[in-house]
Amino acid sequence: MSPFPSSASPTEHWRHLRVTTQDGVATVTLARPEKLNALTFGAYADLRDLLAELARERSVRALVLAGEGRGFCSGGDVDEIIGATLAMDTAQLLDFNRMTGQVVRALRECPFPVVAAVHGVAAGAGAVLALAADFRVADPSAKFAFLFTRVGLSGGDMGAAYLLPRVVGLGHATRLLMLGDPVRAPEAERIGLISELAEEGGADERAAALARRLADGPALALAQTKALLTAELDMPMAAAVEMDAATQALLMHGEDYAEFHAAFTEKRPPKWQGR
Repeated sequence: MSPFPSSASPTEHWRHLRVTTQDGVATVTLARPEKLNALTFGAYADLRDLLAELARERSVRALVLAGEGRGFCSGGDVDEIIGATLAMDTAQLLDFNRMTGQVVRALRECPFPVVAAVHGVAAGAGAVLALAADFRVADPSAKFAFLFTRVGLSGGDMGAAYLLPRVVGLGHATRLLMLGDPVRAPEAERIGLISELAEEGGADERAAALARRLADGPALALAQTKALLTAELDMPMAAAVEMDAATQALLMHGEDYAEFHAAFTEKRPPKWQGR
C-alpha cells in the first residue's frame, strides 16, 4: 500500500465502523450488535477504505479488529446483501465480489500487524476476516464457520481457499470449506486456526495486549516480516531466499538495527523508531 496521500482529507467518521486510535494502536469495531455485526455493502467498503487510509497515514503500528455485542461477525447480512444480490446482473455481482476480496487483500497488505479479537460467532465473511488477520485471539466459547456452501456458493469466497489451507493445512481446510460445520475454539486452537486462546470474556483484552506489544516493537521489521510472509507463500525457495537477503540488507541500514546494537552494548532496552 502506497504511503503517498491524495488531495482528499483523511476520513474522521465511518458510518459502519467504530474506530479509535491510541499510541499507535487502532481498534476497529464492527458495530451492528443487533445483527451480530452482519456486514453490509457499506461495511465492506468502509473496511477497504479505512485500511488504505491507515496504511497511508503511517501512524498506526498495530490494529485490533473486534465485534460489538454477542459475537464477532455473523457474515454478510441476509436481507441487505443476499436479497440484493439476487437482483444483480453479472457485472454488478463481479464488482461486489471483487470488493469483498479487496478487504481481505487490504488486511494482508497493510503495513502493520492485525489482531482479530473473536468472541461468539465468526461465520461466513466474518470467519474470513478473522482468517485474514495476522493473529486470532479467541474466547473458549468462540466458534468459526465457513458457511458458503450452506447457501449454495463456493467455499472459496474472499480468498478463503487460498488462505485457509496455508493456516490449517489442506485436509482441515477441505473439511471446513466443503462441509461448513462450525469449529469451536478448542478445536480451532488444535488445528492452528487460533493464535491464542483467552479466558472467557478476555479476547478483547488479550488482543489489545498483543497489539500493544506489537506496536511497541520495531515497526519496520514487523511490516517487512508480514510482507515476506504473504509474498513468499507462492515463491520457489531460491526466490524466497533472495528476497530475504535483499530485505535484510535494507534493514541493516536502518536506525532500529543500529539502535539494537547500541542498546545491547549499553545494557538497556532498545528504543525502536520504526526506521
